[in-house]
Amino acid sequence: MRLDLGLLQMESSGRPDGKRPYGFESLLEYYENRRNVYRQEHGTDTDFKLPSEDCAELRNEALQYYYRYLSLLHLEDYAGVERDTARNLHVFDLIHKYADNEEDRLALEKYRPYVLMMNARARANLALQQNRPIESLRIIEETLDRIRDFLRKHDREDYFDQSGEVLFLKQLAQEIRGSIPRDPRDDLRKRMRKAVQEEDYELAARIRDEIRRLEGRTFPLP
Repeated sequence: MRLDLGLLQMESSGRPDGKRPYGFESLLEYYENRRNVYRQEHGTDTDFKLPSEDCAELRNEALQYYYRYLSLLHLEDYAGVERDTARNLHVFDLIHKYADNEEDRLALEKYRPYVLMMNARARANLALQQNRPIESLRIIEETLDRIRDFLRKHDREDYFDQSGEVLFLKQLAQEIRGSIPRDPRDDLRKRMRKAVQEEDYELAARIRDEIRRLEGRTFPLP
């Protein structure tokens, strides 16, 4: 990845800088393991806390993954983008739940709608590559609901229609709908209803027969 001061070399999987902190794939796995050990020892993780220093390390590591998934997006490696954005959302959840300091708990939350959007963008494109446009639209709608819930939780639901992430996802959904081939039976059914209303039963019968002829064919949408 080219930056203002030079080039940034990243691994395509694992931690972008290739390091394995404390023998784990990343600091996320390391702190999750610490949480799990605490839970086993105490029977609960209620009092497990991440001090500010740990939260800062996790944020810095998440920045590496951010740079990588931006690069992967340009390469149209949507599986990689999905992986890294889902991973960073996991970091958001970990810090938000366990950070000892409220400022740390909220530090990454302002980026959540953006990362949700990027994750949905990747998953929607993967579905399109597999010729599943309806699945793409479902992913987008579910993500829009998640963003709305997030804004509502923070008393900012009024910002929903102005959000850049929301506007992007709505535009993407519109483009997907426009790319879906129409089922020719839909137009025939409209013509048949109109013929019946006009009492042109002979035309309605011919259209009905044409619809029946098409029933044996497979269309992108039923």
